[in-house]
Amino acid sequence: MRTLMVWFLLLASASPVLAQDWAREKLQKSPRHGEWVTVKHDNRTVETFVVYPESKEKTPVVLVIHEIFGMTDWVEDLADQVAAAGYIAVAPDLLSGMGPNGGRSDSFAPGAGMASAATQAVSHLDPAQVNADLNAAADYGLKLPASSGKLFVVGFCWGGSKSFLFSTQRKNLAAAFVFYGTPPPKDAMANITAPVYGFYAGNDARVGATVPGAVADMKAAGKTYEPVTYDGAGHGFMRAGEAPDATDDNRKAREESWERWKKIMAGG
Repeated sequence: MRTLMVWFLLLASASPVLAQDWAREKLQKSPRHGEWVTVKHDNRTVETFVVYPESKEKTPVVLVIHEIFGMTDWVEDLADQVAAAGYIAVAPDLLSGMGPNGGRSDSFAPGAGMASAATQAVSHLDPAQVNADLNAAADYGLKLPASSGKLFVVGFCWGGSKSFLFSTQRKNLAAAFVFYGTPPPKDAMANITAPVYGFYAGNDARVGATVPGAVADMKAAGKTYEPVTYDGAGHGFMRAGEAPDATDDNRKAREESWERWKKIMAGG
């Protein structure tokens, strides 16, 4: 409960996540094909947003893990940007079936930031269910005829922590990208087989304080972990850096992170 409250206090001060009309408008203008598909596993159905790049060749898959706020317009737009960079974006709504009347993220009553019912629902998701959903979505993406068979994972905020954790459980990852998320338990790091790349905000003391320990633990485990901290940026800068009211530091961190992320995927 204390950990959950820390998330609430931290994210309550982050940039607003509602009123993302700017993200929705960008997505509506996209020339790429995006669609919602239903991914089934065990007794679960996971509504998943898939966006295809405009490419003649088969392309890698990027599994996108949303923030603690659920599947927002920004996450869908981010998936489209991943496709624009030349990758198949697969973004599961991990609140599928968990909302009112069995709905997903968009079925929850609107709320402000951490007061959102969707946010609280994400905070209480069963970790085993989340991992199973992610594996199912990844398997779906890799089986697509347009897939090259290479898999990346990326997550933001709560999803950043899940991305790092997913790297301890999934053996066929090309790389994991962790945006301002906390590391998994030290003992689990021995299971990591892919390089992990971190993206952190300078004005994010809670998450930033975990980075030195993660560096030491990953080094002790013989794993590749390359974190970069962007001075002046705040938690959630990939979203906040795109918003109309973005600060210069958040915008700069977002632009530099995006270029670094794409460069790593292109060379990995």
